[in-house]
Amino acid sequence: MKIILAGGDGQVGRLLGRALARDRHECVVLTRRRENSRHEPSGLRRVRWDGVTVGEWAAELEGADVVINLAGRSVDCRYTEGNLAEMLGSRVDSTRVLGRAIAAAARPPRVWLQASTATIYAHRFDTPNDEATGMIGGAEAGVPALWGRSIGIAQAWERELFAAATPHTRRVALRSAMVMSPDRGGVFRVLAALCRCGLGRHGDGRQFVSWIHGEDFAHAVKFLLSRDDLAGVFNLAAPEPLPNREFIAAIHTALGSKLAVPLPRWALELGAFFLRTETELILKSRRVVPGRLLGSGFEFRFPSWPEAAKNLVAQTRACRNPLNPPPP
Repeated sequence: MKIILAGGDGQVGRLLGRALARDRHECVVLTRRRENSRHEPSGLRRVRWDGVTVGEWAAELEGADVVINLAGRSVDCRYTEGNLAEMLGSRVDSTRVLGRAIAAAARPPRVWLQASTATIYAHRFDTPNDEATGMIGGAEAGVPALWGRSIGIAQAWERELFAAATPHTRRVALRSAMVMSPDRGGVFRVLAALCRCGLGRHGDGRQFVSWIHGEDFAHAVKFLLSRDDLAGVFNLAAPEPLPNREFIAAIHTALGSKLAVPLPRWALELGAFFLRTETELILKSRRVVPGRLLGSGFEFRFPSWPEAAKNLVAQTRACRNPLNPPPP
């Protein structure tokens, strides 16, 4: 297939690009970057775009089979008004311009997979959020107002997808949990580094962590591409979310580390300030389950976090071998 991958330069985009190239698909990455990486897999080609205006890149959509859009400013930042505006604009603008280009194509792609986020669901501890009965987040009592801003961005992102005039293109919104892979710049590397330093649970550790192994993420994307009967919203998350204290303990077990000093909320807030990020990323309770994937027959290779953590630690250690260079 010819697959257009917009926003393919981030951790998840690189992971997915490698997986698609391994399957011998022609993969065109829409990117703002100029340079090519020496790690670039064969079968992957880069085309410049700005993520805002229809340009020469739109010709790539003619006769293409698939569009996958992962574009959007990183959420790993302080939630200032400027950064929030960039987070919203980069997501909505890229989705809107792809919708316009698809609508104008004489031979439009048959399917459009659009990134979304599990952050759209409410901060809750009681009942898991699936696609049918999940509670969309809002201004819950005791929840910082800034958390509601990221939920609003997620809602606007999805609205833009489903408002697009693309009747001949199947549309799927990927409400993804944190994608865990050994890639540099990925969240697992950060969490493992903190655990190696002897740091343990975050806050009281009650908040649920939803996650998905990178291999399962890539397989889920391929599964959704192969099923012409599946459209709408899908949660891309492993079926077993777990409290942060158990999540972090499993990483310590996989690393073989003994010391795990809990990080109180005040320490997390202080660290987030100096690292220019937000504690929502680790303190919000995301209890998300993949109801539609499981109901459609998808099978996870890594449904349970302890086994996934062991696999990821082994992969990360293998990446340090000079004969086995790390993923880009």
